[in-house]
Amino acid sequence: MRRRDFFATASFSALGLAQPKDYATSTAPGAAPDWEAPLFDLFRHSKSPVVAHRLELLKAGSRYFLRATSKDGVTGVALVKQIDEYLTMLTRLAMPFFQGKDARALETLIDEYYVKHYKLAGQALWAPAAYVEQALLDLYGKTVQKSVAELLGGVRRTQIPVYLSGSVRETTAEQEVEVYAQALQQSGAKAVKFKIAQRMGRNADVYPGRTERMLQLARKTFGDHITIYVDANGGYNAAKAISLGPLFRELKIAFFEEPCPWEEISETKRVADSLEIPIAFGECDSSLWKFDYMIRTRALDIVQPDLNYNGGFLRTARVARMAAKAGIPITPHNTQTGAAACNLVQFACATRNIGPYMELPFRGKYAEEPWASVSFRIKNGAIGMPEGPGLGVTVDPAYLAKAQLIAAV
Repeated sequence: MRRRDFFATASFSALGLAQPKDYATSTAPGAAPDWEAPLFDLFRHSKSPVVAHRLELLKAGSRYFLRATSKDGVTGVALVKQIDEYLTMLTRLAMPFFQGKDARALETLIDEYYVKHYKLAGQALWAPAAYVEQALLDLYGKTVQKSVAELLGGVRRTQIPVYLSGSVRETTAEQEVEVYAQALQQSGAKAVKFKIAQRMGRNADVYPGRTERMLQLARKTFGDHITIYVDANGGYNAAKAISLGPLFRELKIAFFEEPCPWEEISETKRVADSLEIPIAFGECDSSLWKFDYMIRTRALDIVQPDLNYNGGFLRTARVARMAAKAGIPITPHNTQTGAAACNLVQFACATRNIGPYMELPFRGKYAEEPWASVSFRIKNGAIGMPEGPGLGVTVDPAYLAKAQLIAAV
């Protein structure tokens, strides 16, 4: 049995899933791709429409919020990121499209949004949709007093083990290992991820030998009980990435993220076919067709869509379904910390084939966001699911009252 066949079989067994036969998209004639089949019956949670009468983009300091308000005065709030780059797409496309629509119909609406704006598809289109969708699901959850995880099929777990990320490339190998040694001690986490190579660096390292020295020192310092991942951010071509296989095997590296530039799927597949170490990527992608292709062709072993870049909970749940059918786990990419990570926690709590650890950036002492009513500290290496409805985060109304109104529909 080939290594990748063995890996697939083992993954199915671990997930408790039957191994599919010749999984492919749309093998029979149909009006829509397989992934558009309904996943969640959102209508069953409420007999009445749940409509955002008003959508507002607010700015408080450097932070942005998307607030959805119903006619009954219920509000849903999404804590968004990187909105400066997508501001026009949010205020001119996403907010007007979803305003006045029934949140129960989000599974259909997200496809209608794509059809209307398909020529603009990419992160700049999908991240704004994700922000609005998250605010609407928060509104829906608070209206019916259910968590987003409950809306998305039910709570499967309430504790999410995390791996620490946030590694930088401006440090020496020794400095980076020391930062993570302290972070592991503070958080109780059992897994970390190091940045290796230069970002999109064409095989260059920050300085010669940094990657090798850092990983060897990390394994020696942490011991074998800590899981170590590596992320090249597209720093290598296939040949260079493959050449690192023996080192990664010796150091028991648990996955190799984005070895080649993210658009170079064929190069990444060469790495995946050549190495025993699982290959993880997908954070920059926002095309369901591409995810389907990468999963079916086994260009990856772990799929990593970003909940924001990929368009939100529903589209990411579709990727999770693709991955489950192929017998592989989903470990979403995440750069949000504190209460802003509530979306990742809700998703992980509801998703069957979630990976063993979820990503949470951690740099030095972990500080919870001062304006959220819920603690998102890492305790014993895990984040607990918040107990409140919706996203589980309540932003101080007094804090939002001071925010600047950027746009409203």
